[in-house]
Amino acid sequence: MDIFHIGLPRTFLGVKNSGGNFSEVEPRGSTKMPNDGKTARYVVLSSPYEGTVSYGTGTKNGPHAIIEASRQVETYDIELARDFEGCGIYTADELEVSHASPEKNCGYVQEAVEEVLKAGKVPILLGGEHSVSVGAFSAIAASGKAKDVSVLHLDAHADMRDEYEGTKFNHACVMRRCREKLHAVSVGVRSYSLEEAQEIKRQKCGIFGVEFNEGDVLKKLRKDVYISIDLDAFDPSECPAVGTPEPGGLRWKQVTSLLRKVCEQRRIIGFDVVELAPIPGQHVSDFLAARLVYKLICYIEANRK
Repeated sequence: MDIFHIGLPRTFLGVKNSGGNFSEVEPRGSTKMPNDGKTARYVVLSSPYEGTVSYGTGTKNGPHAIIEASRQVETYDIELARDFEGCGIYTADELEVSHASPEKNCGYVQEAVEEVLKAGKVPILLGGEHSVSVGAFSAIAASGKAKDVSVLHLDAHADMRDEYEGTKFNHACVMRRCREKLHAVSVGVRSYSLEEAQEIKRQKCGIFGVEFNEGDVLKKLRKDVYISIDLDAFDPSECPAVGTPEPGGLRWKQVTSLLRKVCEQRRIIGFDVVELAPIPGQHVSDFLAARLVYKLICYIEANRK
């Protein structure tokens, strides 16, 4: 018996990495892609950053918890009646984090996402707090294709502050930074400040609450979509392990129904799932997040041309 080959790999879904060596990092913090463009279509990037949280803590443990929970996910999707385990998913090593500077940390994420996009792969970013998404937004903006892209943002909060607690890269400023570079549509929003309300009105932002028409959301999205999901978009009864829970949130079937339609009618260029703050001994939120990541992969694959 070879004790070095017992059990599942410590990767997303526990599947063997495919598509070349994505773990070569140069400089540290960015993911160097191979030149041969092998079979992997998705690259899982983890940014366990937690530097600007303002209430609950623990998001730095989110990426690891999602990957651990994913190893228990059944890969046959009953809804689509297909198994997508072999579609080509590569789990990269964790990115370096800068605890001293949220802006610098966003730079690490940007470098990694840029490399994935340049290689023609779909980046899947696991947070960490929501500020890590700014790095992905910056990478998309730097690609020169921003005019074709919408960010679909699922969140309990508008995240439209210009600055919070001394930095413009706080998790409460994520969508303000995003909308400076990219078109965005938010869904599930049910909490924001007076400052944010005024800015939302000034910019005429596309923001939906928890009661929305899927067709209305779709009409506002451009042909390419990046999806950013803060898990507090969900009702706390379904996903309690978040840093800033808000009552009256989205339900699993609401979210998956919307995501399925978006994947059917738009091209998904990447996505992130952030703000999981695992509760020791309780795995419901970890598993929901892992299942959500896989659901999105399934929806994208089912509609891949």
